[in-house]
Amino acid sequence: MAAGTIRYWAAAKAAAGTAEEPYAAATLAEALDAARERHPGELSQVLRRCSFLIDGSPVGTRGHETVRLAEGGTVEVLPPFAGG
Repeated sequence: MAAGTIRYWAAAKAAAGTAEEPYAAATLAEALDAARERHPGELSQVLRRCSFLIDGSPVGTRGHETVRLAEGGTVEVLPPFAGG
């Protein structure tokens, strides 16, 4: 298990009610499951539409359960942006 930071942007930030929070998880799937538990409601819906960067690298279409998180790493949660 690794510890790091999840950063929420735009609609994800509004749904989570915070700009960032710590994670303690081995994979992206575990980190997102924990975030859904901490923030029940709208965040689950928003996360379905998001893209993710792990330490600056896009996750793309990889299964979230296969994406390993690093100690001290950063998960960027990026909802679709208007015009982008």
